Amino acid sequence: MMPSSPFVISFLLLVSVPVLYVLAPRILPPKTLPSIPDRDEIDDLALFRRATLASAAGGGGGDGLRRHPAVPPKIAFMFLTNSDLSFAPLWERFFHGHERLFNVYIHADPSTRFLLPLTPSFRGRFIHAKATQRASPTLISAARRLLAAALLDDPANAFFALISQHCIPLHSFRFTYDAFLADPGAPAPSRGDGALHRRHRSFIEIVAGDPELLKRYVARGDNVMLPEVSFDQFRYGSQFFVLARRHAVLVVRDRRLWNKFKLPCLKSREDSCYPEEHYFPTLLEMQDPEGCTHYTLTRVNWTDSVGGHPHTYQLPEISGDLIKDLRTSNSTYSYLFARKFSPDCLDPLLKLADSVIFRD
Repeated sequence: MMPSSPFVISFLLLVSVPVLYVLAPRILPPKTLPSIPDRDEIDDLALFRRATLASAAGGGGGDGLRRHPAVPPKIAFMFLTNSDLSFAPLWERFFHGHERLFNVYIHADPSTRFLLPLTPSFRGRFIHAKATQRASPTLISAARRLLAAALLDDPANAFFALISQHCIPLHSFRFTYDAFLADPGAPAPSRGDGALHRRHRSFIEIVAGDPELLKRYVARGDNVMLPEVSFDQFRYGSQFFVLARRHAVLVVRDRRLWNKFKLPCLKSREDSCYPEEHYFPTLLEMQDPEGCTHYTLTRVNWTDSVGGHPHTYQLPEISGDLIKDLRTSNSTYSYLFARKFSPDCLDPLLKLADSVIFRD
């Protein structure tokens, strides 16, 4: 006769609870996309703390122009990649002759296999990288690592340009450099320590009011972003930006908003999950809206996007007229960079380099 007393039934139920607790995650599909591994988060926090302390000790909270008058301000070109740097030869032509005015930093996904040889400006410029993937905050972490590495590496880095491996320059280096330093929309110089100092703006797209913005805001859950970020404060913009030094420090120092944006999106809302397009615009809009241009300097063609990817320019499309069209902008400046280009565009772009691209 099988035991059927209430005691036995209660005992079996009690035993089954921990078993279900262990087995359920292996049987049921996950409700969220993968989160950032704890080990990666700990490593990043240590890196960001070092960058923040070093910037504070060196007076780097400003625009990097105050305590090193003998050293010209530099641009940190930060390449975020998961494939070959196919356009390195074009960038090498862009950099040539301006070695005192720039630094290169590369964050390459650890799974990346580089088959093409690196040009001189890119050799030995890799930072310690972690795995990245779409629809996850890992792309934010990668950009923050690049910023931290650049802050630690050279106190003369005054601007921090995030670039993809599919990106090309649209103007000469000198034109690009002068555009950053001579921003006509920046506040008038202020007097400090007996000298005039300009607080340069960051070139970052910051947009509100998009019809799809609510879907993106609730990608992690209906009320998850509260109370740190209300829907009225939530912004979006291009993944690619140029930050002034004080904003680079602000980003690596941030913990409050990061604790929200690092949360994984719900799997059911994966199509609305673009953390890297929201974190930086939202943070800077909340902290220093007047210090930002609200537009990006990287041209992207979204007219025939596929799966969240912009149009990729192919070999037959490359021409001098295309370069001139890509420069056209409604903002104060023409676009300085453009993406996305297929690797086989390199040769025709090199042929246009001196006659069109670097001829301002």
